[in-house]
Amino acid sequence: MKTKPIQPTMTAAYYAQCVISFGLALTSVAVGIAYLPVSPWVRAFLAVGVMYTVTTAFALAKCVRDRQELDSMSNRVDQARLEKLLSEHDPYKVDGV
Repeated sequence: MKTKPIQPTMTAAYYAQCVISFGLALTSVAVGIAYLPVSPWVRAFLAVGVMYTVTTAFALAKCVRDRQELDSMSNRVDQARLEKLLSEHDPYKVDGV
């Protein structure tokens, strides 16, 4: 009997909440930087810093997801090898007879 692992699913509401939350956070930081009472050079520096932080956060999230998928795939391969070994094993076989 093979058991299929449960695959986590993402609902449309959760996805929408994540997108809206990200958009709201980025917009509020952009508005905060725009209305900050400092010189344009300081605003530009902060804006570039925020953009760099956002892009590296996306890259980190992708790396974490890729590593998780790789670990999951290697676990499935190991499980398939184990199942093959167990299916080929005969506990009643006597060697040398």
